[in-house]
Amino acid sequence: MRLAEMAMTMALTVGISGVSYVAYNPEKLKGDAQTVADRATCRTVDTAIVGYVSVNGEAPTSIEQLYGWVRGDISAYRIKEGLAAGPGCAAA
Repeated sequence: MRLAEMAMTMALTVGISGVSYVAYNPEKLKGDAQTVADRATCRTVDTAIVGYVSVNGEAPTSIEQLYGWVRGDISAYRIKEGLAAGPGCAAA
């Protein structure tokens, strides 16, 4: 058997194995997707701050005030000088 044929056979075998694993373990895939979807981004928090200001006329002073404005986990963020500060945010 040639080296190229061996490499192609191995690539197909690994690919099929991966697809089979996902097909037989959908709960793990769903759990992983939900974990990623539940994480909020810096932009999400900034957008929530803008919405909060537009409705209340003043900037929020703590991240807890934004929990009703965002779906997802924002516990890693804080408000610094009126903007979101935390993972993925530009340094102020």
